[in-house]
Parts: sequence; structure tokens; C-alpha cells
Amino acid sequence: MMRNLTRSVCIASLLAASLPLHAQSPAPAAAVTEPLPVGTCINLGNTLEPEFEGSWGGAPVAAEDFTRIKAAGFDTVRIPVRWHNKTLAEAPWTVEESWMNRVQQVVDEALAAGLNVILNSHHFDPIHEDPLGTAEWHGAVWTQIAERFAGYPNETLWFELENEPHKNFDHSNLLETLAPALAAVRASHPNRAVIIGGENWSGINSLATLPLPDDANIHPTFHYYDPFLYTHQGASWTAPDIPPVGRSFPTAEDTKKLSEDVEKIRSYIARTGKTPFMGEIGAYDLHIPTADRAAYHRTVREAFAPTGIGMCMWAYANTFPFWDRKSGKWLPGMLRAIGLPEQE
Repeated sequence: MMRNLTRSVCIASLLAASLPLHAQSPAPAAAVTEPLPVGTCINLGNTLEPEFEGSWGGAPVAAEDFTRIKAAGFDTVRIPVRWHNKTLAEAPWTVEESWMNRVQQVVDEALAAGLNVILNSHHFDPIHEDPLGTAEWHGAVWTQIAERFAGYPNETLWFELENEPHKNFDHSNLLETLAPALAAVRASHPNRAVIIGGENWSGINSLATLPLPDDANIHPTFHYYDPFLYTHQGASWTAPDIPPVGRSFPTAEDTKKLSEDVEKIRSYIARTGKTPFMGEIGAYDLHIPTADRAAYHRTVREAFAPTGIGMCMWAYANTFPFWDRKSGKWLPGMLRAIGLPEQE
């Protein structure tokens, strides 16, 4: 638990963020951070981030899932994990041993398959309601994660501190809220890649004002579900404003916006010297045919490809799927759409 002077010193050391460029005076070029080699990536969605493993209609993950993902040509798997409901509700916020063991098992299986792994905190619900009031709890959980994965290779295991800040968790408190978690990680992982996304669910526009600590091993991320009225049409969890079914893609407006969004990434890289990656992208499958979903992924991938960013698809199976559990096959056209060979 960090309070008063100790907490203030820690926060002060982590809050340095990039200053805006001033047109009236030249500024030195931004120091370039090597991009995180995410490559072609897929999220292990609806697996470890529901209330309980696989409880949102998914299934428990098995080692053969990672073997299949690697064989399809993916470089990286992002593993979303819900932690807050697997810990004590008060200090010292101990993570259930069985849950930590399970998460470690899944990470080990992914690494053994030859994949890079992004391990995150996902749906840490209290942090979005009361960011600063939850910071010590969140940091205590990351202390335990950092201890459990001490000694793992920096090159292939990366930590993402919190998924999609939103509601009360925004850029005004982002760095202070994440300071305990980052300090916990850096205590035993001084050089491991740490990933931070911005406010408003880490949408692409969050990059414009995303504050980052002065740390060469921090990597920015953003999520891309644009246009939302297309990708989330008929999605019940967006109630009460559920996008109506029937939206097509791309319209002329969509094409224009996509081009503008690509320029936002180019500008961000030029301004900061850091290359973000797309941590999530997808289109809901309930009302969008597979061929149309494939066309969406292909269009977005081809647009962003010249920027060199990595892209993580949402998701492996269940909602927004690439792999069909019922048929035991990759959905037709989906792999080709993201630049991978089709699987028989």
C-alpha cells in the first residue's frame, strides 16, 4: 500500500508525459521507440475475462487452441483476464491461488506454442467507477502478477495494465491511477514491454491526448470498431442504444473516415516516436454474414498496412469468431482477409 509521500514520489516519477509541439519554435525530433513486434494477432476473447472461464458461451482454453493459432500464421495472442473478482475485496487483495495458477498455465501453453503473449487486466470493473480509489487494489494485483511471471522472457511476454479505460477513468487521472501497477511491474520487470491504452474505450481518437510515462518500454495501443454502427449492429450489450441491423460497409463516408484514421496513426508516430498497435478490431457476427465480416477486416487491414502497425483480431472463437467451434474449422475467408493463408 502506497500512501502520502511514498505514493507521491512514485507518482511523480511516472507522470512525465509528452508535451505538445509548439509551432512558433522548433522542437527536437521525438525519440524513436522500436515498435512492439505484435504482427498478426488474435484475442482469446470470452475465455478468461468473463465472470468465470468460458461463462459467456465460450469454452475453456486448451493447449491445442494455441497450436492451432500458431499453425494458422498468427504471431501473437492477447489474453484478456478478469482479476478483480478473483481477489480479496480488501488489503492485501490476494489473488486466488487457483486462478493465478490457471492464468500461468494458459500463458505457458501459448508461449510453448511459439506465440508472443499480451497478458492484461480486463474488466477490472471498480477502476472505471472510482479510478484513484481502486489504484492501490489494482496495483496490488499487478504486484502478484509481476511476481508470478518473474524470469519470463521479455521478448515474448508483455503486460497490458488495463483494458479500455472509460467512464470516470480518463486521461485526467490515467497516469496516477496506473502508477501503482506500473511501479509494481517495474520493481521486478524493469525492461518488459508495458502497454497502455487511452480513455473512451481506447478508441483511435484517444491517441491525440494519450499521456504516457517517460519510459522507453511503454507501448501505446488503441481499439478499432469503426464504424460502430456497422460493427456492433444488433449487439444487445450496447443497450439502450443498440445500433440497428442492416448497416452496410463501406459507405463513401466510411472510406473517407478510414483514410483520415490512417493519417491519425501516421501523425502520432511522427509526433511521439512511438508506434501504437491495434489491440482489438472486429465485427459482430450475429447479423453480419461471414463474407461481409471478412471484407471488413480486409478493408481495414489494407488501409492500415502502410503504417506498419500490428493488429489483434477480436476474437478467436465465440462472439466475433475466426474459429468455428461447431465445424472445427476456421471460418471461410477470415484468415485470408487478414493476410494469412486459408486453412483446409
